[in-house]
Amino acid sequence: MQCIAALLALASIFTGINASFNHDYGNHLMQERALPNAPDGYTPTTVECAASRPTVRSATALSSNESSWLRTRRNNTLSAMREFFGHVNITDFDAVGYIDGISSNTSNLPNIGVAVSGGGYRALMNGAGAIKAFDNRTENSTSSGQLGGLLQSATYLAGLSGGAWLVGSIYLNNFSTISSLQTYDDGDVWQFQNSIFEGPDGDSIQIIDTATYYRDIYDAVSGKDDAGWETSITDYWGRALSYQLVNATAGGINYTWSSIALTNSFRNAEMPMPILVADGRYPGELLVSSNATVYEFNPWEFGTFDPTVYGFVPVQYLGSRFVAGSLPSNESCVRGFDNGGFIMGTSSTLFNQFLLQINTTSLPSFLKDVFTKILEDLGEDSQDIAVYTPNPFYLWANSTSPSASETVLDLVDGGEDLQNIPLHPLIQPERHVDVIFAVDSSADTQYNWPNGTALVATYERSLNTTGIGNGTSFPVIPDQNTFVNEGLNTRPTFFGCNSSNTTGPAPLVVYLPNFPYVTFSNVSTFDPSYSEAQRDSIIFNGYDVATMGNNSRDGEWSACVACAVLSRSFERTNTTVPDQCNRCFDRYCWDGTTNSSNPGTYEPSTVFDNVAYAVLPAVFATVAAAATVSAFM
Repeated sequence: MQCIAALLALASIFTGINASFNHDYGNHLMQERALPNAPDGYTPTTVECAASRPTVRSATALSSNESSWLRTRRNNTLSAMREFFGHVNITDFDAVGYIDGISSNTSNLPNIGVAVSGGGYRALMNGAGAIKAFDNRTENSTSSGQLGGLLQSATYLAGLSGGAWLVGSIYLNNFSTISSLQTYDDGDVWQFQNSIFEGPDGDSIQIIDTATYYRDIYDAVSGKDDAGWETSITDYWGRALSYQLVNATAGGINYTWSSIALTNSFRNAEMPMPILVADGRYPGELLVSSNATVYEFNPWEFGTFDPTVYGFVPVQYLGSRFVAGSLPSNESCVRGFDNGGFIMGTSSTLFNQFLLQINTTSLPSFLKDVFTKILEDLGEDSQDIAVYTPNPFYLWANSTSPSASETVLDLVDGGEDLQNIPLHPLIQPERHVDVIFAVDSSADTQYNWPNGTALVATYERSLNTTGIGNGTSFPVIPDQNTFVNEGLNTRPTFFGCNSSNTTGPAPLVVYLPNFPYVTFSNVSTFDPSYSEAQRDSIIFNGYDVATMGNNSRDGEWSACVACAVLSRSFERTNTTVPDQCNRCFDRYCWDGTTNSSNPGTYEPSTVFDNVAYAVLPAVFATVAAAATVSAFM
């Protein structure tokens, strides 16, 4: 808070401002959401509990809300699949007729999930391109051979870190299209040329807008702090993100994550169910291990299927003082803790990752000393995490949860356990997902390209002898060197094609790694700003990643996507696999070949010649990362 106050003072000196700090940052073209339902802005507030007081439930099954919603959603995907297979054809096979033939039993219909990885703005933009390709509302996306309608056919859409920004922005803006979020007006959403350190453009010169922006963020978090709630750096981070991602005054300060479940379109199951992912971090821990508890936020609940906690709490009542799974009779309910920006920020708290990496950079030693001291101070005060207090799982799962006796639950970026693709919620047996389209924008290699690390981490966790996998099954995944040596990170690859080779029911995973088609989309995770042209170019590149350059790299690609969607359904219905699908599986299924020798430096060339942008220098990326932390102190 001291640094923000200093910034405000400095801005005042240069501008002589004495302004109101409740401005509307520009007129927005999109229709704003109708449910800014937090009772007191950003500050959680006690409210009267309903007659049926909220409780923590065991994770032995899906919630009644999700189960009820799924019955409607699975039926709604039927018409979307008919339309999808109407323009994505499989040679000598009537896919529409097949869907109609099994429609009386929805359990035979394909159950589709989409997972968008972390990776900052790179992940948001690359993932946005894939979602744009999958959305039948995108212009020309339902032409022959295009993939529009896959999103409408999906049951789940999961995001993590930068992918959580994408998913959150779509849903907190009424399931907006990517095209509508690609705005070109000052002060509107997704104006990434104004970095998170500047704030959005307004009606006056930038320094005044920046001062106003910081004042509004400061006032919001101070209000929460003054009301007795413990705050952390994530409160500032989430508030700042909201100005870029939520189409509403003051970054949608009243918009809660749980309000998604109250919108008519979601209640009518007209869209997939959004899920954001975060990791638990235990007191005193810095390096988050593969045994970390993986938590999810869905529109109704917050919690985990992991055996450590194995419970869920109503997300709208986060902040309420649950004890051993119940809310004591002398305790009030609390609402407003689940601010949409705070939830997105929780999934992307990268600050302790900065601390771990700062000494491996090429920064001058005096800068390393300065930044390290700043970050160590944050860590010592446990400010580099998202603070959930009171702990909703206090005295719950006492024999298995390391946090059961803690009054505070600490959460961190969902990719810190290396599972940088949010596959965890989609491989839960209770959800019966058949196929996952895994969009990977991770920065695993020297030049910020993915090499399969996220898939490896999820696979290894499923085999962990501690039992943390809790019955989840995942296809066999080769090591990272094999990904590079065999080119598995240069094109789509299917994992789990033969379900008999998995230890239990597991989805087929369609791996879609970030790859340069029209631009070098391997920008740094910590780059804070992008021009509209660069934003659009990376989104366009992501569209090409999902469509293989509009089928230009493989004229059968869209048919192969259709085959992947239907694969598990074919197995359940004992349907003969069409010849074209067999050709697709021969081409895209990993055949078990490994090559674990050390690969050379991975520097892919673009598929097409329209190359506009190159990777940023590593030193600049690190300075930007450090600036992210120092700007919010």
